Amino acid sequence: MSTTTRISTAERLGRALGRGWRAYARSERRASNWLVSKGVPLAAAAALLWAGKLAVLRLLLYVAFWLALLLVALVFVARGHDTVEWEPPEPEWRHGHAGFGLYTHDEYRIDSHDPSDET
Repeated sequence: MSTTTRISTAERLGRALGRGWRAYARSERRASNWLVSKGVPLAAAAALLWAGKLAVLRLLLYVAFWLALLLVALVFVARGHDTVEWEPPEPEWRHGHAGFGLYTHDEYRIDSHDPSDET
């Protein structure tokens, strides 16, 4: 029986995200301490850090909006909404140059007829 335990991919990913979060928190604390050492009040340093976070969030939302708009446009183009398919009008029964019959939109008679039958 093996005494070693296997670490799952989810656990490995969670640990990596935890290390990244701790590194971010340390750097934020370091930046706050540096601002305080330069004479900025603690509340103002915290406000500056929050302003930076909000600026980054605003930038991310701006980029996400334009990417989503581009994705919607690409979906419309891929589905063919930019092309218009015109269907010719249906043939109709009427009097034309070859008498009464079934004519297309371009004045061509399409029904079978015998010109000698016409009076």
